[in-house]
Amino acid sequence: MRKGSSFRLTKYSVLVERGVAGALARLEPGLRSRIKKGLKRLAEDPFTKRSGCDIKQLHGSSGTVFYRLRVGDYRAVYAVKGRKIMVTVVGHRSKAYSFLD
Repeated sequence: MRKGSSFRLTKYSVLVERGVAGALARLEPGLRSRIKKGLKRLAEDPFTKRSGCDIKQLHGSSGTVFYRLRVGDYRAVYAVKGRKIMVTVVGHRSKAYSFLD
């Protein structure tokens, strides 16, 4: 690379499962907007906790490593495969982790 040249690092793609899209559609507009904003921020870095992106790795019995994004009392649970973020669950914190059992 020549001195002074620049390049853009590849971001992640955020993909939501069909059930997640339906769950988002049923939420009140303000909450839905906040969750979508958080999901968009995941594309920058899905692993690092930072302002506006409260991320934590989850521990479960499955072989897949899951992470969660906290938005108030709601959680978005996702896995990272290469440069793709697969959002599998969006729901209230009381129910979002039930699939890990």
